[in-house]
Amino acid sequence: MNTYFKKLFLASSIALVLGTSAVSAATPAASQDVIDARQESQIWTTYALNPYLRANDLQVSVHSGTATLSGSVEEGVNKELAEEIALGVTGVKKVENNIKVANDFVAPDASLSRSYGETIDDSTITAVVKSKLAWSKYTSGLTTKVVTKSGHVKLTGTADSAQSRELAGRLAQNSRGVVAVDNQLKVDGAKPSLAHDAEHSVKNAGDDVADGWITTKIKSTFAYSDRVDGREISVSTNAGVVTLSGKVDSAMERSLAIELAKDVRGVRSVVSNGLVI
Repeated sequence: MNTYFKKLFLASSIALVLGTSAVSAATPAASQDVIDARQESQIWTTYALNPYLRANDLQVSVHSGTATLSGSVEEGVNKELAEEIALGVTGVKKVENNIKVANDFVAPDASLSRSYGETIDDSTITAVVKSKLAWSKYTSGLTTKVVTKSGHVKLTGTADSAQSRELAGRLAQNSRGVVAVDNQLKVDGAKPSLAHDAEHSVKNAGDDVADGWITTKIKSTFAYSDRVDGREISVSTNAGVVTLSGKVDSAMERSLAIELAKDVRGVRSVVSNGLVI
């Protein structure tokens, strides 16, 4: 990847010059180098983030709209995926796919440090879990620290009751990409009970939270869940009353969708007659 980083540095340097000097102008060759480097960067970054390609030793070079791919993968479908990703980059018109399919391919040994893609995955999981805890009427008041490493989530801090502690763990576990949850939240009995908070939230839901906010957070919660497919679920909210409609694959998915909707702050009740299997 040395060539890649050299071109990326070149692209950054030229972009800085162009942005700070109106007098200087890049030559046509330099401009093409910038375009090539940006396209290489976009393709390589996508490979690094893709769970099916990040473990493979792939190289990318781009010249005047032609991307050349090389390296080895375990399956032909991964070779095709790499090509489709490259063709999806704006300005790439042709792909020379020299990637070899090796049935005996062994991914490079994992280093002690996380890869770029793994770091992004863990950061995303942490942000998702924090968001879901903040949106929930039962866990928004918790003092919680969320740390994720290789899909393993660790929760530390305090909860106001055993029920809210348990719910925090379930919300984390039900998040996309989570492998396991280490729930180390400690129950602080001095805080108001879960039942008291829930009753207060329901009474004041319509006054404190906008319907649009509720709808958006429920849709986001579904999107972040690995057990609810929100693409076919319609969500609408009126005065804190949420209506769910659409199709789900199982009774379990239906029950979980309703539970997740009820947990969001501001929700008075959920109408789910239109949510069918």
